[in-house]
Amino acid sequence: MFLAKIDWAPSETLFKIGSFGVHYYSLMFVIAFGLGYFLMKKIFEKEKIPIEYLESLFVYMVVSILLGARLGDVFFYSWDYYQDHLIEILLPIRETPNGYTFTGFRGLASHGAVIGSLIGLYLYKRKLKERSLLWVLDRVTVPVALGASFVRLGNFFNSEIVGKYTGTNFGVVFLNNRETLPRHPAQLYEALCYLILFFVLRAAYNSPKKDKQGYMIGLFFTGMFSIRFLIEFIKESQGGFEEIMPFFSTGQWLSIPLVILGLFLVFRQNKVASS
Repeated sequence: MFLAKIDWAPSETLFKIGSFGVHYYSLMFVIAFGLGYFLMKKIFEKEKIPIEYLESLFVYMVVSILLGARLGDVFFYSWDYYQDHLIEILLPIRETPNGYTFTGFRGLASHGAVIGSLIGLYLYKRKLKERSLLWVLDRVTVPVALGASFVRLGNFFNSEIVGKYTGTNFGVVFLNNRETLPRHPAQLYEALCYLILFFVLRAAYNSPKKDKQGYMIGLFFTGMFSIRFLIEFIKESQGGFEEIMPFFSTGQWLSIPLVILGLFLVFRQNKVASS
């Protein structure tokens, strides 16, 4: 039967050589950045932007997204822990009773990634003087939406950011978490929705809408964080500041201003040439 529970207990490691292992979560990030580079290269070639600007953009995006995502998790969700483990904020280690162990960067927050990437792209814009900041923001939405889909697949492999119990025979049993009841595969719901958003943004880029600067980043914010807001209703709490700001989850509170900003950008009336 299609609507049935699935027992899910994958290994988090694709392969291991000695103490070094390649994790599926890390692999999803590599795929996301690799596809992002490929898609942006096509955009730069189409709009006749010198390829050396793409190489700089790639470096700025990788650093700013990973750093922003890490700090977002630290300050939005896990400060109670990290305030006593400052060394672990930027190092891929975790304190155990037997000392520190290598863990990789497991705590990453998408809202932090957005803030980090906005700062990174603002700094990058100083190199690409021929185009506006909104022009850059509009173009990167296409690969970022696709990358977000792969990141959520990585969360699924890690059996993290799980959904609530379905209360039926439908869902995924995350055996790695020592569970026996099916939950909503919230990671897969998000991954599918972000994939759809990617196709919507790609269609917008191939239409006259791309000449309205700010439209695509507005569409991205509106779509991405409306999806996040809605799916949060069936996710288990990730912690954060929900005790002092009730009614919604931390992820929902952080999504609301980005949805509002997105709607403002989408419905602006001015149309600006892209060059």
